[in-house]
Amino acid sequence: MLKRKMEKFLLNWKSKDNRYPLIIRGARQIGKTYSISYFGKSNYKYFININFVNNPE
Repeated sequence: MLKRKMEKFLLNWKSKDNRYPLIIRGARQIGKTYSISYFGKSNYKYFININFVNNPE
């Protein structure tokens, strides 16, 4: 994986004790989903991906 600014942001978010839910927004096709999936799988024991675009209900 290429090192991205997002990786530092996510590690900073994870280290906070008082963190809010994470919402990632941005342009299409820049690696948001890949970055979040990679971060979740490499930093947590369990990772669940819920996509409200593909599954609106």
